[in-house]
Amino acid sequence: MTSLKARLQALYEGDTDQAHRFRYALLAFDIATIAFVIATSFLPLSPWIVALDGVLGLGVLADFLGRLMISRAPAREFLRLSTWTDVVAIASFLAPMFMEGVGFLRILRTLRLLRTYQLLERLRHDSAFFRRNEEAVLAATNLVVFVFVMTGVVYVTQHRTNPAIGSPVDALYFTVTSLTTTGYGDITLPGTSGRLISVFVMICGVTLFFRLAQVVFRPYKVRFPCPTCGLQRHEPDAVHCKACGTTLNIPDDGAD
Repeated sequence: MTSLKARLQALYEGDTDQAHRFRYALLAFDIATIAFVIATSFLPLSPWIVALDGVLGLGVLADFLGRLMISRAPAREFLRLSTWTDVVAIASFLAPMFMEGVGFLRILRTLRLLRTYQLLERLRHDSAFFRRNEEAVLAATNLVVFVFVMTGVVYVTQHRTNPAIGSPVDALYFTVTSLTTTGYGDITLPGTSGRLISVFVMICGVTLFFRLAQVVFRPYKVRFPCPTCGLQRHEPDAVHCKACGTTLNIPDDGAD
């Protein structure tokens, strides 16, 4: 058991090429899983979907147990939102007959994985595109996650009582029209709970959308901590920190 734990710790937290490949494989697995979830959420539930759900669920469960095994305080992990996100994802995979709409919540795994320190550092090191667009990538991820999570919430809470929400497509359509404040009015959520969900989608969705627009259209800056005052963001060609005047040595790719 000790050797297994040491092996897993080296893969999840190590700085070797094998560890980096392992974490990229996990990211690829999550992306493929999300593509499967989105595609099959709009299809009738069939035996092959249930079977693949089970296979993917076992993979997610293995990853979850591996992370718990290497944790220095496993019990404290259940105080983290990301842990309960994994629990929901595992349940949604292994119980598709009872939790059909909750499948949308599986997309939360990529948000958690992208925010792990080791993977972010590796992406900054390996990808010039990610270094240039890190904030935009994370903002877009947050927005996409929010859209599909709220789609799942709308579908689960409404499809049995609201005739306008007959499929996940209807729930997605309502979420997007509410988020963009278009509000065609052809689909509404009745009752107090429906109105509260609508308000939440509009307020949070618009905030995330404007955040994405902000990082896309504002002047590009690089993230480099000033060794004196700690200021994180600077102009790409900055020689001195604008806050304290310290000389900076911002690395670049050698491109004009």
